[in-house]
Amino acid sequence: MKQYLKIDEWSIIEESFDPQTQEISESVFSIGNGYMGGRANFEEQYSGHSLQGSYMAGVYYPDKTRVGWWKNGYPEYFAKVLNSTNWIGINIELDGTPLDLATSTVTEFRRVLNMKEGTLSRSFTATTQDGKIVKVESIRIVSMVRHEIGAIRYCVTPLNFTGNITVTPYLDGDIKNKDSNYDEKFWNEVEKKAGPAGGHLTLKTKKLDFHVTSAFVFDILLNGEPVTAEAEVLEQEKYVGSTVSVPVQPGDQLVIYKYAANVTSRNYGLGQLVDAAGTALQSAQEAGFVALLTEQAAAWGDKWKESDIIIEGDVSAQQAIRFNIFQLNQTYTGEDDRLNIGPKGFTGEKYGGSTYWDTEAYCVPFYLSTADSAIARNLLIYRYKHLEKAKENARKLGYRKGALYPMVTMNGEECHNEWEITFEEIHRNGAIAYAIYNYVNYTGDKAYLGQYGLEVLVEIARFWEERVNYVAHKDKYVMLGVTGPNEYENNVNNNWYTNRIAAWTMEYTLEALAYLQENEGTRYAELADKLELLESETAQWAEIIAKMYYPADEERGIFLQQDGFLDKEIIQVKDVLPEHLPLNQKWSWDRILRSCFIKQADVLQGLYFLGDRYDLETKKRNFDFYEPITVHESSLSPCIHAILACELGYKEKAYEMYLRTSRLDLDNYNNDTEDGCHTTSMAGTWMSVVHGFGGLRVLNDRLVLNPSNPGHWTSYSFKIMFRGSRLKVTVTDAQITVSNETEVPASLTIHGNEYTVNGLGTVSAEGVSVTA
Repeated sequence: MKQYLKIDEWSIIEESFDPQTQEISESVFSIGNGYMGGRANFEEQYSGHSLQGSYMAGVYYPDKTRVGWWKNGYPEYFAKVLNSTNWIGINIELDGTPLDLATSTVTEFRRVLNMKEGTLSRSFTATTQDGKIVKVESIRIVSMVRHEIGAIRYCVTPLNFTGNITVTPYLDGDIKNKDSNYDEKFWNEVEKKAGPAGGHLTLKTKKLDFHVTSAFVFDILLNGEPVTAEAEVLEQEKYVGSTVSVPVQPGDQLVIYKYAANVTSRNYGLGQLVDAAGTALQSAQEAGFVALLTEQAAAWGDKWKESDIIIEGDVSAQQAIRFNIFQLNQTYTGEDDRLNIGPKGFTGEKYGGSTYWDTEAYCVPFYLSTADSAIARNLLIYRYKHLEKAKENARKLGYRKGALYPMVTMNGEECHNEWEITFEEIHRNGAIAYAIYNYVNYTGDKAYLGQYGLEVLVEIARFWEERVNYVAHKDKYVMLGVTGPNEYENNVNNNWYTNRIAAWTMEYTLEALAYLQENEGTRYAELADKLELLESETAQWAEIIAKMYYPADEERGIFLQQDGFLDKEIIQVKDVLPEHLPLNQKWSWDRILRSCFIKQADVLQGLYFLGDRYDLETKKRNFDFYEPITVHESSLSPCIHAILACELGYKEKAYEMYLRTSRLDLDNYNNDTEDGCHTTSMAGTWMSVVHGFGGLRVLNDRLVLNPSNPGHWTSYSFKIMFRGSRLKVTVTDAQITVSNETEVPASLTIHGNEYTVNGLGTVSAEGVSVTA
């Protein structure tokens, strides 16, 4: 771990150029708007190590699966969100010498991600190998208002020479994914046209026929006056550009404004793409760069009004939570229910950009509390629309009925090819069922059950029914050959969490059926007929619930992660030599699988999800046993431990886990940020504050808060939307204050006492304990 970024409340700041950290910075400084985004690559050419990345939401490719040997049921492909046309490029030559920071001496380098206003800026002074010195200042946005638009202001000032600066703005579609299984390029050119002040380029995927049109225009000013020099038009395979050479003297300011539009066939007909890009581009150029910046700042201002968390007395923690919230808001906006949230967002290619269970388990709570409920609802509808594919997935594996949602997907089909994950990590089904419960419980939108939710629940329950085995001599139902959330254990029997979430899903499905039968009789009858629901099925679910087997150790009073877990030698992480960590980079897979070490919350994941079912002593015994043997080598691990540590009053552990999850990418804890930021775990960071330190729960249709104040913080505040009201919760050592920013009254419970916050009103509660 190397902390090289400056601590600042509202910005991520890099104050020197180090090629060794360049790819990490490309991830951390990424920008996007939910529709498109990209890594913080340089506009000018860079010959050093770099992962060029520009991504369009929902545009993907079925990259052929690469495995050593084939097994029945393997997916044919692994879906990849595609590295798309590089639209930011502006090459600079100084009297014929390329400006390239990899070959230049770089001083006064500064890169800033302004999270408050949504801008990426950079400045530096570079001395080329032939002694020419220039100062460069750039600022870039991906517009939150005009989702198809990106814009750049790039200023070059010669400091010690008179000569020519040649500027080449361009679009380059001759790119490939770093994670391509066979080094294949996924794009074919459809058409292109270059002109003296811009051009456009249309590409299509070799499979699935996604089309993307990128277009750009540019203006060049010298000391504030338009440059009228004749441009040379460039057209190459999958490339268009325009070159302008400008005579300069020391101190001159050469400014390039580049506007780009990116449109896709997901939103336009094939014959409309070029015109759509041109229209968006013309509007942006006419508005001008300053107006685009103003729009951007206003749009981000609105985002922060809804979702900001303020931490007083700990700038590192403040910067970290805002970074996580910023990345979440620029990754997913909820405006398109065909989209979901990839584990890397727009920051890199690892995991293919596909949908995992991360969305339901970690991201849904963030959007439930920080945006209109329709946003979280769209995440659930995304899965509803894939229900038939989930049923197909179950059939491919030999199941007669039910639905198995994929571990990794773009269109509902499974596209992951690691056996122990694709076929055994079936607990993802439970996360999808839990997300339906979470949404209904939080919003009170029980109509969702009849509209969409029940169909998904019934098919998941049917899958669990077929997946379990009845063991007569135990008079119990068991689940064999699974992988739980802890991926450092494969092909185990009776993973406690998987068994527990399966039984819970069937239980909740029965509750949903009973609710509909009592309150929406006509809809219940329609669904029962559509689903061909049998009383024998529901009776079987009830029996499985009653007789599900849960491994436990009575002496320790803990739930066992799986059968035989205590056969392992139990060694705590603190007793492992530092040079052996992280295990996944230092140990063989064989050694990891035979060890007791846990990648991420497993039993504890269940105790978080079903926290109202277990008392504090039960949680404490399990936490005290499992956390010391957990290496937290999944980005999804620290947040769950932070939340439970808060509930248990473990002050230092809660704060340690909060910093680990919140600064995971900023400090490169797991030595993998160069692959992209851990976007979905960032929602877990938000949960660490709001569900952990804030103690937020919804019980019996009532908002419950049990805040604690970390000893490291003077105060903190967060905002939550709940059933039409937006509440600001402020916590200090002395009191809790809840202010209602809407006219919709809210009822809540704070440390066991009931309150009503009237419209635009405020309530206060005393007696906050410093326990976390």
